[in-house]
Amino acid sequence: MILNINNQDYDINVDPDMPLLWVLRDILGLTGTKYGCGIGFCKSCTVLIDGNAEQSCLIPVRFIGTKKITTIEGLSDDGSHPLQKAWVEIGVSQCGYCQPGQIMTAAALLKKKPKPTIEDINSEMSDNICRCGTYNKIRDAIILASKE
Repeated sequence: MILNINNQDYDINVDPDMPLLWVLRDILGLTGTKYGCGIGFCKSCTVLIDGNAEQSCLIPVRFIGTKKITTIEGLSDDGSHPLQKAWVEIGVSQCGYCQPGQIMTAAALLKKKPKPTIEDINSEMSDNICRCGTYNKIRDAIILASKE
């Protein structure tokens, strides 16, 4: 099966029921996408699939087909994406574990709504769990990124 990940085609031979998360991490070595809960609750494993934020732990790779997958590694190759820059400028990360999923969810939001309201941000980001409690900084970083 061929998967398009970060604008690159990968020819992989895996069990079609393997979750996309494990293909990314274990087969392709794209470890920026994190394993958090394995049941789609925490959203640490969020990637973009055709521009939509999806939990990669829940999606068997057979359902991907010709869809385009973007991981945190594919958002930018040098950290220059407005969200990545805003995350650094605001100092969002503490432990950093959930941050790739947070950033990918925020990227999908900004693609849909380039100038989101506080309510838009709170609604879209509310299910992303951050055990460090950096929610206010996450919101501030999204607002900052939306100004670019």
